[in-house]
Amino acid sequence: MQSQDVAPRPTSSASAPVVDVEQAEAALVEHYPRLVRLAYLVLPPGLGRNRRVLTAHALTQRALPRGRATASVIPAQSTGRDGDPGYAFVRLHVLRTSLEAGLPLRRKAWPKRSQLPPLLPQVWGLRLFPRSGGADELALDQRLSALSAPARAAYVLRGLERLPDSDVHQVLRTAGVADPDAALQEADGVPVQYTLLDSPEFDPCSLQARPTDLMRRRQHLKAALAAAAALGVCGALLGLPGDGWGPDGAAAPPYAQNPAAQAALDPSRLVKVSPTAWQSASRTDFSVWPARGDLTTDRALLRRALAVWARPGETVQVSATPGTPSGGPAGPPQLLYAGNVDNARVVILHDGWRIARYAEPKDGTAGAALDFARADGASRVEANAVVLNRTDGNVRYLTAPWVRKTAERDLLKPASGAMDLTLRDGVTAPLASPVTQTGTCTSWNVLQITDDSGTRLMSDLGELVPARLTTGRPGGTHDASGAEALRTWAPFGCSLADQRGHGVRSVNAWQYAEQPLPDDGGTAAWVCTRGETWRGGGERVLAQFHTPGGKYGAVAAKAENVAACGARDPHVLAGVLWKSGAGSWYLLAAGSRDTTSVSATGGVAQTAQGNLLAAKAKQGARAELKGTLTDGRTIDSLR
Repeated sequence: MQSQDVAPRPTSSASAPVVDVEQAEAALVEHYPRLVRLAYLVLPPGLGRNRRVLTAHALTQRALPRGRATASVIPAQSTGRDGDPGYAFVRLHVLRTSLEAGLPLRRKAWPKRSQLPPLLPQVWGLRLFPRSGGADELALDQRLSALSAPARAAYVLRGLERLPDSDVHQVLRTAGVADPDAALQEADGVPVQYTLLDSPEFDPCSLQARPTDLMRRRQHLKAALAAAAALGVCGALLGLPGDGWGPDGAAAPPYAQNPAAQAALDPSRLVKVSPTAWQSASRTDFSVWPARGDLTTDRALLRRALAVWARPGETVQVSATPGTPSGGPAGPPQLLYAGNVDNARVVILHDGWRIARYAEPKDGTAGAALDFARADGASRVEANAVVLNRTDGNVRYLTAPWVRKTAERDLLKPASGAMDLTLRDGVTAPLASPVTQTGTCTSWNVLQITDDSGTRLMSDLGELVPARLTTGRPGGTHDASGAEALRTWAPFGCSLADQRGHGVRSVNAWQYAEQPLPDDGGTAAWVCTRGETWRGGGERVLAQFHTPGGKYGAVAAKAENVAACGARDPHVLAGVLWKSGAGSWYLLAAGSRDTTSVSATGGVAQTAQGNLLAAKAKQGARAELKGTLTDGRTIDSLR
């Protein structure tokens, strides 16, 4: 009996190419990572990440024909696979079995092999799952999980295989989908973010590993030597330690008793700081935040939050900023918040160097989420706020006890002023989050915070801790709260989208040069934006060019993991091709103030003294830039 979404397999066309085992095996081995990724994306998310990984590998490894077989007449569209009937065959087999794996089991029909847990491969003693991506990957994964299996397959064939809709329709029909048109139409509801399908978030060949229950494994080994009757008793006992499985909600089955682990899971041992501790503390950071919220005494909720942190179940959606381990706390963490927020119960904890946020629906624990972010070494100005909840395109923050006032400001409109936000028990009213906006960037709302030390801006970049916005020369930056700083940031606010999901601690905008434009074009500004991360690596740097009257800056160059434009190396050089109002093309380049000369070679050959260069060029010309500093050192253009 077939599901309504999957039709009986059609017979092969007589004109389809014939594939033998050797040809299919060659295609499978050569394109194995892509085939496994395709299977992982199509498999139902309800399997859990560990089983999806193993099932994706199993289905791909079983894709070889038993002898000679006919291949789909639809070839792959990517270079290296175009026209390869071997690849077309194994791709079709992987797609078909991945769709079958999502079919429900029926009483009156034998289950298909793909519906059962895979016999091979198996990994004993480890839980495997892909590396966590950023906020965009998480949002796409959630959207794909809401689709039917055929619609997921349609989206993946479009994005990963670059097939046109006509070919997607035929592949789905050949794979057994009853209504490919409906699948394509349903897939249209997911925004086109095909480049994200190549993210490590969806790569079941690049994995993270965590141990299973180590103590329970040892007990199982001993129990295997006992009689069959004793096995039943042991299995019952394994479910009894502590408060049992039920109060732990979405957590995985518990480990055996361990004093340190049990202490970390005991709600009564949670650290709760006095509401006035920050006023006399030698340092003010997350460690002096008091516990707030209407559920700080709900032991059952706190127990579930701690248990899920220690051992998240397969249904828990776990995310972490880059460089942030997601393991359990070493000891009892500090409670920052526990309460009802919109339609969820939220618990925020701090273990000295990480912020952990647990959230579950008000009507149960299904769909629980666990998020981590590094916060080690946070100063008072960085420990101002954490994200409490995001819903309907809005975000709420929990602010530090020393915050006196909060407001919402559009970074793109410096003259429009700030709109006050209600602040109750440290929780802000909801404000529009720029993380969820798609399409053209027309606004970038930030949180404006005021305390006794001044006013500063914090931007939501899709993580738990918002990023602090600053301006000024590296090594001498200051908060972007004054009128001049706001004007500096206005054309470049939308470029903050490039910093999302990278564990960013602060972003600085530095106007390092002004350049008179040829043909009386006015004066342009060169601005460098650099995101500093909590982990001290992976910084993203953008050199941007802003012409008079332009609403947005243009990215002239970008780089990652470089010292340029930072406190260690406060130098930068970048160039751009620009067309004047008179219709002439120019190569414009600018270095920081301590640049004594700029040289261009290649498509444009010219040297200028000082930190600015303007040379006539042809449309599409390419040139290499080098700058000489006052100390004689040379620098290359940012790239």
